[in-house]
Amino acid sequence: MTSRRSWFLAGFAVVALFVAGVVSYLASSSPDGLDSTTLRGCTIVETEAGETLTGTCIAQSAGDHHLADGPLADYAVAGNDTLTGIAGILGVSATFAVAGGLFWLIARSGRGRRT
Repeated sequence: MTSRRSWFLAGFAVVALFVAGVVSYLASSSPDGLDSTTLRGCTIVETEAGETLTGTCIAQSAGDHHLADGPLADYAVAGNDTLTGIAGILGVSATFAVAGGLFWLIARSGRGRRT
C-alpha cells in the first residue's frame, strides 16, 4: 500500500513540476477574465508616467498588493519574465513542502489519539 502511494505522489509531483516549469511558458499574456471584467468601462491610455485608466471601472480603485515587489511577483523571478517556469517550480515546491508538512503533522497527531 505504501509503495503505491509513494508512486502516486512521485508521479503527481513530476506532472505538477512539468506543468509549472514547462507548460507555463505557453500561457497567454493577455488579461484573464478577472482583469477583463475589472477593466470593463475603462480605456487604458499610455502616458509618459505609464498607463492610466479613463472612464469608470472597478480597476480604478485597485491598488498594488503588499507583496507586489516580492521576488516571485507577477509569476516571474525578480521581475524577469523569462523565468516564469522557475517561479512556477518554486511555487509548486513550496506548496508541496507546506502541504506535506501539514499532512505529516495531522497524521502524527491522529496516531497519538488512537493509542
